[in-house]
Amino acid sequence: MSSAEEIYITQQGLEDLKKELEYLQQEKRPEVIESLKEARALGDLSENAEYDAARNEQDEVETKIASLTMMIKNAVVIESADTDKVSIGSTVQIEYTADKEKETYTIVGSAEADPFENKISNSSPLAVAILGKKVGDVGKATSPNGEYEVKIISIN
Repeated sequence: MSSAEEIYITQQGLEDLKKELEYLQQEKRPEVIESLKEARALGDLSENAEYDAARNEQDEVETKIASLTMMIKNAVVIESADTDKVSIGSTVQIEYTADKEKETYTIVGSAEADPFENKISNSSPLAVAILGKKVGDVGKATSPNGEYEVKIISIN
């Protein structure tokens, strides 16, 4: 991730990132350091599986801390969404024109995307197809299965 890349995120998403970072820095990092100390005390480090595991965990924690720090630094908080057109932060009901199936999605930044909660990244093919559209407009998205069209039913 480049240092200048903006991360679009809701206020709640930013708070969640800050909480996770605080947990890693205040609780997890000290636990890992203690594990390293205990593993070192066991003797020969060249054949010490506990030491290797603790070093790997330390690498993972430090990588996650660096990543979260960068995301928070580059966060652009999404203000209340425009309800006239689809934008980041909008909750949109769409209708797939081929089968008339309806779905509701919230457009969020990639840091908050969670398909299990119908939160899709603003850079996903579906979001790209509907961003800037108004109620009644049709957008065309591309997927591995080909192109499909969706109609905007409502924007909240």
